[in-house]
Amino acid sequence: MMKARNKRSLTIARHRTSVSLEEPFWTALAALAKQQGKSIAELVGEIDKARSETSEAESLSAAIRLYVLERAQTKDDAP
Repeated sequence: MMKARNKRSLTIARHRTSVSLEEPFWTALAALAKQQGKSIAELVGEIDKARSETSEAESLSAAIRLYVLERAQTKDDAP
């Protein structure tokens, strides 16, 4: 049986945190980070900062999922 979520520890803004995501989200996040020339931790740090600057109080895991989804939809809309 496949594990539903995969928890990984990252250092973001000089503090350690754990994030639980399904493996397809980790794979997509790694691909996006590579495309942007960033580490996964750097990209997650940017997502975390953007999340904290908005009034929405979503979890970091939810913010990452939404980021990946938005990038996938943008890619699908490209000519």
